[in-house]
Amino acid sequence: PPKNPQTFPPPPPPSQTPPATMPSKKQVMTLPINQIFTYLTQKKRTLIWLYSSPHLRIEGQIIGFDEFMNVTLDDAVEIDVRGGGREEVGR
Repeated sequence: PPKNPQTFPPPPPPSQTPPATMPSKKQVMTLPINQIFTYLTQKKRTLIWLYSSPHLRIEGQIIGFDEFMNVTLDDAVEIDVRGGGREEVGR
């Protein structure tokens, strides 16, 4: 007989076995340029958050954009989040 036999705990009974988990759906990240194109084709009004001015938002309908993600908006409105003011900007 071996001098130091290793003992392992017995496996849990079937009622205590954790349920098998279903593999989750693989999430695919959408490229920002593709999302802008989707908003352009669907003619949705879009709210744009400005990085340089976090208290300002611009809302409008995207009518064009370029490879640098510069966008052209129609019927644009500048929204001041702090004061709640809205100012028509136009195109």
